[in-house]
Amino acid sequence: MKRIEEQLIEHGVKPTAVRILVWEQAARQQETFTLSDMEGWMPHMDRSSIFRALRLFTEHQLLHEIDDGTGQQKYCVCRCTNSRHLNHIHFTCLKCGQTYCLEDYQIPVVALPPGFVMEEAEYVIKGVCWQCNDR
Repeated sequence: MKRIEEQLIEHGVKPTAVRILVWEQAARQQETFTLSDMEGWMPHMDRSSIFRALRLFTEHQLLHEIDDGTGQQKYCVCRCTNSRHLNHIHFTCLKCGQTYCLEDYQIPVVALPPGFVMEEAEYVIKGVCWQCNDR
Protein backbone atom coordinates (compact mmCIF):
# COMPACT_ATOMS: atom_id res chain seq x y z
CA MET A 1 0.00 0.00 0.00
CA LYS A 2 2.93 2.34 0.69
CA ARG A 3 4.07 2.36 -2.95
CA ILE A 4 0.59 3.39 -4.15
CA GLU A 5 0.51 6.27 -1.69
CA GLU A 6 3.99 7.34 -2.86
CA GLN A 7 2.90 7.30 -6.52
CA LEU A 8 -0.07 9.53 -5.76
CA ILE A 9 1.99 11.95 -3.68
CA GLU A 10 4.71 12.13 -6.39
CA HIS A 11 2.01 13.31 -8.80
CA GLY A 12 0.52 15.86 -6.40
CA VAL A 13 -2.53 13.78 -5.43
CA LYS A 14 -3.52 13.54 -1.78
CA PRO A 15 -3.88 9.80 -1.05
CA THR A 16 -7.38 9.31 0.38
CA ALA A 17 -8.87 5.85 0.93
CA VAL A 18 -11.02 6.08 -2.22
CA ARG A 19 -8.16 7.34 -4.39
CA ILE A 20 -5.85 4.59 -3.16
CA LEU A 21 -8.43 1.90 -4.00
CA VAL A 22 -9.22 3.36 -7.43
CA TRP A 23 -5.54 3.86 -8.30
CA GLU A 24 -4.70 0.33 -7.13
CA GLN A 25 -7.29 -1.06 -9.56
CA ALA A 26 -6.38 1.29 -12.43
CA ALA A 27 -2.65 0.63 -12.10
CA ARG A 28 -3.24 -3.12 -12.62
CA GLN A 29 -4.64 -2.55 -16.10
CA GLN A 30 -2.42 -3.27 -19.07
CA GLU A 31 -4.93 -1.97 -21.63
CA THR A 32 -7.54 0.76 -21.73
CA PHE A 33 -10.59 0.73 -19.48
CA THR A 34 -13.80 2.69 -18.97
CA LEU A 35 -15.67 4.04 -15.98
CA SER A 36 -18.10 1.15 -16.45
CA ASP A 37 -15.21 -1.32 -16.29
CA MET A 38 -14.08 0.24 -13.01
CA GLU A 39 -17.62 0.02 -11.62
CA GLY A 40 -17.69 -3.69 -12.43
CA TRP A 41 -14.32 -4.24 -10.74
CA MET A 42 -15.31 -2.16 -7.72
CA PRO A 43 -19.05 -2.81 -7.13
CA HIS A 44 -18.81 -1.58 -3.53
CA MET A 45 -17.86 1.95 -4.63
CA ASP A 46 -20.24 4.51 -6.10
CA ARG A 47 -19.85 5.73 -9.67
CA SER A 48 -19.30 9.40 -8.80
CA SER A 49 -16.40 8.62 -6.44
CA ILE A 50 -14.70 6.51 -9.10
CA PHE A 51 -15.30 9.18 -11.75
CA ARG A 52 -13.88 11.97 -9.57
CA ALA A 53 -10.76 9.90 -8.87
CA LEU A 54 -10.26 9.11 -12.57
CA ARG A 55 -10.63 12.81 -13.49
CA LEU A 56 -8.12 13.77 -10.81
CA PHE A 57 -5.65 11.11 -12.00
CA THR A 58 -6.00 12.44 -15.55
CA GLU A 59 -5.39 16.02 -14.43
CA HIS A 60 -2.26 14.90 -12.56
CA GLN A 61 -0.99 12.84 -15.50
CA LEU A 62 -1.35 9.42 -13.91
CA LEU A 63 -3.81 8.46 -16.67
CA HIS A 64 -4.26 9.27 -20.34
CA GLU A 65 -7.83 9.99 -21.40
CA ILE A 66 -8.83 8.61 -24.80
CA ASP A 67 -11.78 9.57 -26.96
CA ASP A 68 -11.80 6.77 -29.52
CA GLY A 69 -15.19 7.62 -31.01
CA THR A 70 -17.01 4.71 -29.33
CA GLY A 71 -19.04 7.01 -27.09
CA GLN A 72 -17.34 5.84 -23.91
CA GLN A 73 -14.41 7.75 -22.47
CA LYS A 74 -11.48 5.37 -22.02
CA TYR A 75 -8.44 5.64 -19.80
CA CYS A 76 -4.98 4.08 -19.78
CA VAL A 77 -2.21 4.27 -17.24
CA CYS A 78 0.46 6.80 -18.14
CA ARG A 79 3.77 5.03 -18.38
CA CYS A 80 5.73 8.00 -19.70
CA THR A 81 9.35 7.72 -18.69
CA ASN A 82 10.30 11.38 -18.66
CA SER A 83 8.90 14.39 -16.86
CA ARG A 84 6.93 15.50 -19.92
CA HIS A 85 3.57 13.84 -20.46
CA LEU A 86 3.90 12.51 -24.00
CA ASN A 87 0.84 11.05 -25.63
CA HIS A 88 1.15 7.86 -27.55
CA ILE A 89 -0.94 6.47 -30.38
CA HIS A 90 -4.02 4.37 -29.67
CA PHE A 91 -5.59 1.70 -31.87
CA THR A 92 -9.32 0.93 -31.71
CA CYS A 93 -10.56 -2.35 -33.15
CA LEU A 94 -13.70 -1.93 -35.22
CA LYS A 95 -14.72 -5.54 -34.54
CA CYS A 96 -14.30 -6.00 -30.77
CA GLY A 97 -14.22 -2.33 -29.68
CA GLN A 98 -11.03 -2.73 -27.63
CA THR A 99 -8.66 0.23 -27.63
CA TYR A 100 -4.97 -0.59 -27.34
CA CYS A 101 -2.15 1.66 -26.18
CA LEU A 102 0.70 1.66 -28.68
CA GLU A 103 3.21 3.04 -26.20
CA ASP A 104 6.20 2.60 -28.50
CA TYR A 105 4.62 4.91 -31.08
CA GLN A 106 4.47 8.61 -30.32
CA ILE A 107 2.06 11.05 -31.91
CA PRO A 108 3.94 12.57 -34.84
CA VAL A 109 4.90 16.23 -34.68
CA VAL A 110 2.59 18.36 -36.79
CA ALA A 111 3.74 21.74 -38.09
CA LEU A 112 0.94 24.18 -37.35
CA PRO A 113 0.30 27.48 -39.11
CA PRO A 114 1.75 30.63 -37.48
CA GLY A 115 -0.29 31.73 -34.48
CA PHE A 116 -1.60 28.23 -33.67
CA VAL A 117 -0.41 26.65 -30.42
CA MET A 118 -1.00 22.98 -29.69
CA GLU A 119 -2.23 22.22 -26.17
CA GLU A 120 -2.87 18.49 -26.57
CA ALA A 121 -3.27 15.86 -29.25
CA GLU A 122 -5.09 12.58 -29.65
CA TYR A 123 -4.19 10.07 -32.29
CA VAL A 124 -6.48 7.07 -32.74
CA ILE A 125 -6.05 4.57 -35.54
CA LYS A 126 -9.08 2.40 -36.30
CA GLY A 127 -8.92 -1.02 -37.88
CA VAL A 128 -8.86 -4.69 -36.89
CA CYS A 129 -6.73 -5.84 -33.95
CA TRP A 130 -4.42 -8.85 -33.99
CA GLN A 131 -6.91 -11.00 -32.07
CA CYS A 132 -9.87 -10.29 -34.37
CA ASN A 133 -7.63 -10.59 -37.44
CA ASP A 134 -6.93 -14.22 -36.49
CA ARG A 135 -10.61 -15.13 -36.32
